[in-house]
Amino acid sequence: MLKTSSFKPAWWLSNRHLQTMAAKILRRNQTVAVINETVELPDGDFVDLAWTEDPNLHPLKPIVYVLHGLEGSINSHYAKGMMGAIKAKGWIGLLMHFRGCSGRPNRQGPSYHSGDTWDIHYCTEHLKERFVNRPVAILGFSLGGNVLANYLAEDPNNPFRCAAVICAPLHLASCSTQIDQGFSKVYQKYLVDMLKDSTTEKIKLKLISHIELAELEQIKTLFEFDQKVTAPINGFESAEDYYEKASGLYQLDKITKPTLIIHAMDDPFLCHKYLNKIPENSSINLEVSKHGGHVGFISGRNPFKPQYWLENRVLNFIEEQFSK
Repeated sequence: MLKTSSFKPAWWLSNRHLQTMAAKILRRNQTVAVINETVELPDGDFVDLAWTEDPNLHPLKPIVYVLHGLEGSINSHYAKGMMGAIKAKGWIGLLMHFRGCSGRPNRQGPSYHSGDTWDIHYCTEHLKERFVNRPVAILGFSLGGNVLANYLAEDPNNPFRCAAVICAPLHLASCSTQIDQGFSKVYQKYLVDMLKDSTTEKIKLKLISHIELAELEQIKTLFEFDQKVTAPINGFESAEDYYEKASGLYQLDKITKPTLIIHAMDDPFLCHKYLNKIPENSSINLEVSKHGGHVGFISGRNPFKPQYWLENRVLNFIEEQFSK
């Protein structure tokens, strides 16, 4: 169901790039206290979790599972904001770091990617066994949102009451093209540089050997990175093959749990043409706004007291589902 979003940007942040960058600046000193946990995986690797508090000490509190974006972590401004808002709601926030994103390199060559749901499946089953009958919800930002869409489709009987997919590149090929245009190239360089840094570490640790440091250094675009790194180390034939198989857009019709999808038409990371290809599904609530940027959605009249609409909207949606 398509719905026009209620979001109205702050008058001092009407530009999409200001919306995208402002929260990172405004929240640069924000901290969120977390308890870290390492989950050992059957393939010999691991993922690191970050909890807002010990879930064993609060057996009745709902848990909200958070998935970060490309090269994100608990230190990403949007993750800190959402985890803090979850805690303020009286719930427990749980962020799962994708492999290699917690500050420690993972032990194997294959990386996380937009279609890699294996770790979510494993950690969800792990949590389900520990916290029987606990109300749980899940949300994903950007890449994490696309991963989440795939996961929800793969396991229609998952334990989550509801889900939220936020600013996700649901059609990877068109989004890869979009971020290589105009001012969006600035964001692309930022992401590619981070990806190259983490890949350099893998090369030095001899976790991957198909690409040399000199060739890696020449990569300038996300498409090139996916063609030369993401695809070969994760078993895809090419970047195009990866985009086709990992795009969450093609899985949305299989989702059965109530899912909120939030999208801004001025998001500089995303292509917007695929919105009309989102299938009719009574479980999906698609909310589209004219403004918001990429994981921005800052409102309010006072520049000294910004309001983070995104957190309120997502958590209100989750609260509505928890109360049913």
